Amino acid sequence: MGTSDTIKTKNAPPPVGAYPHAKRLGNLLFLSGIGPRSATGGAIPGVTLNDKGEITSYDIEAQCHAVFANVRAVLESAGAQWDDLVDVTVYLTNIRNDFEAYNRVYAQYFSSDGPTRTTVEVNRLPTPIAIELKCIAEAKTK
Repeated sequence: MGTSDTIKTKNAPPPVGAYPHAKRLGNLLFLSGIGPRSATGGAIPGVTLNDKGEITSYDIEAQCHAVFANVRAVLESAGAQWDDLVDVTVYLTNIRNDFEAYNRVYAQYFSSDGPTRTTVEVNRLPTPIAIELKCIAEAKTK
């Protein structure tokens, strides 16, 4: 296996653990899980929290737009483009209530000829969010 390059950027939310935003291996770019948190901190787009930091309400469409913007920021920081995405894994915390809206927003960003996609429901995510994406892109080496 070849040597990989680490990608970190201030244009996407900081990782919540000891990992980079992405790793490049040859022409493949592997993005870590990315949610809708803002790169500059502050309120999470589309999320209302109580004084204990628990979600009281959220807007899945706002979170979708924010997470797609964060994925784009990581891709661009690695010298890749949105159309370089080849595989997207989507984690939703409430697939029953959110899948229809998420699917509608997703179609604004991707055509049916876009990347392959898997959508799964998870019990929770590490921060108070309702969606996270894990992506693989094929991009030119730098």
